[in-house]
Amino acid sequence: MSPVVIDVSESGPTLSRHAEEYLTWLAIEQGRARNTILSYRRDLVSYEAFLAGRGHTVDDADVASVEDHLAQRRAAGLGPASVSRALAALRGLHRFLLEEGETTADPTADVRPVRTPLRLPKAIDEDEVGRLLDTTTKKDPASIRDRAILEVLYGTGMRVSELAGLSLSDLASDTGLVRVLGKGDKERLVPVGRCARRALDTWLGPRGRPDFEPRRWARRGDAEAVFLNARGGRLTRQGVWGVLKKRARAAGLEDRVHPHVLRHSCATHMLAHGADIRVVQELLGHSSIATTQLYTKVSLEHLREAYDRAHPRADWGSGQ
Repeated sequence: MSPVVIDVSESGPTLSRHAEEYLTWLAIEQGRARNTILSYRRDLVSYEAFLAGRGHTVDDADVASVEDHLAQRRAAGLGPASVSRALAALRGLHRFLLEEGETTADPTADVRPVRTPLRLPKAIDEDEVGRLLDTTTKKDPASIRDRAILEVLYGTGMRVSELAGLSLSDLASDTGLVRVLGKGDKERLVPVGRCARRALDTWLGPRGRPDFEPRRWARRGDAEAVFLNARGGRLTRQGVWGVLKKRARAAGLEDRVHPHVLRHSCATHMLAHGADIRVVQELLGHSSIATTQLYTKVSLEHLREAYDRAHPRADWGSGQ
């Protein structure tokens, strides 16, 4: 199997041929997202450097080498989630080599999974969403754009990267649906609610997006981008995050807002209002229902907090 050049490289140490073939297989055959490939690349660079320091390669790595490497990564300050991802990268590489007939054993087979603490999605409440939206009431093009960004993120639950990748051809105004390209290049159709549609229409109208359009497009894909930056280029993930941070500061929510806060809030609020969990799973593009179920725990926590605040006999520790 010959490596195919995929645009997932970073400047720095190179990888072995086997590792490059594995990453190529992940990108082409498995359709893994570019950010995932880049993360795995960094994990494998670290792993191969560790093995080289012991006079080994991935061809002759053993269980002790894998476990010692993971222990070194923990000692270097990596959190459980990062160590778990590193182990996933190593497992994938060694299983790939075994299936390709390049090795005769998988040294990761007996390595125990890394325990990661349950991390509940962090949402803001409905009043706080309102405060965030209230920072975009001005009628200048930037405010109109930012309003559309916030409404679409909250109204559809899409990821920041998915919103940044939207093109005009993805919008189907006659059906009220938008085509979203998610993780692993998986497409899904997502409904756009009334408020988000209105904000999008205003942004795409004469007082919004046209004011951001340059006389000459710098890149071919920019002309099709739904959201533009002030220079007339496609708004990037970092650009969308910049919009969120700016609006969060204006709303006094800077310590509560992170890139996916509106996605998490969308799911949490829908479940709190009685939405079917399978519908929310489809909306968010989760491959596993277990991921969506985390939001039910958030909803239950909010329910208990609201009960404790409001019910006169909710103080169970009083002994009364």
